Amino acid sequence: MKTTIQLEEAGLFLLGIFMFSQLSFAWWWFLILILAPDVSMIGYVFGNKTGAVSYNLFHHRGIAVLIYLLGTITVNHGLQLIGIILLAHASMDRMLGYGLKYEKGFKYTHLGEIGKKQ
Repeated sequence: MKTTIQLEEAGLFLLGIFMFSQLSFAWWWFLILILAPDVSMIGYVFGNKTGAVSYNLFHHRGIAVLIYLLGTITVNHGLQLIGIILLAHASMDRMLGYGLKYEKGFKYTHLGEIGKKQ
């Protein structure tokens, strides 16, 4: 099952790259912004619950799609870019095994526990 999920996420990541290619931004924007959603980890400074909410907000593909659609409807390429980056980043993370976070700590995700086992 893990391989199936990784392949699905790789496909969504490639879709994000394709969607980005349809915008008029230079490619270096994608390279710079692809890690930007990880700024949401700052929420963990305020505890596990705040960290999980902050992280999940920036890594939720439904939110990414809504932002992209809002940008499409309003013909706002900046919003489209944000939606694409959020989608591609979340898919990249999940492809690597980093899922949405549970409130009990950063290493507890919907894809299983990450990091070294104690």
